[in-house]
Amino acid sequence: MTTGTLSPTAEQELAALDHKLRKLFVKAFATYHLLADGDHVLVGLSGGKDSLFLLEMLGRQMRIHHPHFRVEALHVRMKNISYESSTDYLERFCRQLDIPLHIRITSFDVNDAEHSSGRDLRRQKSPCFLCSWNRRKQLFNLAQELGCNKIALGHHQDDMIHTALMNLTFQGRFGTMPALLKMKKMPLAIIRPLCMMEERDIARYAELSGYEKQLKRCPYEHDSHRTDIHELFALAERMNPDARHSIWNALNTAGKLVEDY
Repeated sequence: MTTGTLSPTAEQELAALDHKLRKLFVKAFATYHLLADGDHVLVGLSGGKDSLFLLEMLGRQMRIHHPHFRVEALHVRMKNISYESSTDYLERFCRQLDIPLHIRITSFDVNDAEHSSGRDLRRQKSPCFLCSWNRRKQLFNLAQELGCNKIALGHHQDDMIHTALMNLTFQGRFGTMPALLKMKKMPLAIIRPLCMMEERDIARYAELSGYEKQLKRCPYEHDSHRTDIHELFALAERMNPDARHSIWNALNTAGKLVEDY
């Protein structure tokens, strides 16, 4: 997916990074049994580097035919959130991979009682929660319309570790977004194929490959405790360079990376 001309040094770096990430991609599938023959996968394509990279990796894997599976993508536009990617770029990106792209437009109301269970009303009224909830709703609806049995999301290892720290700090429980979440009430599973990759590697790959940046970023993306947790994890890694592996191994040992829901 590289655009433009790279220097010989940058080309070598990109090749080495591609090799590293491909190995982690295949390892994640084998470790957590994320793909099987006959799967029909719907990818949540926000237009950020992580979802673009996920789509590229799945597109490349799809061409190998081992296992044999199909991929489609969904980009959800939220009318009342200033968070936008170039539709033309996403269409070109998907066309190069021979992956169908679906675009849906929706919105949400912060006073909508549909999401309120009485458990944590303040969190459920937040723009971040409502935006995420409505995007997921569109994903699940389209997956069922298309007959997809899996939904792939672009969360990487940093996202999953940060979520574990968030849950420990604010909810008093040990858990995270699993690499494989099997739904009990419907024939669907959520997979996170980037689960073994570090964000900085994906960011560098995206930069070297010439991914276009989003036109407008979410105005709420730094307005949460997740930024504080990011700094906390950075501090933990400075204290112990193996902190990442320790937390990941703890999640793995506790069975938090493959779950039923």
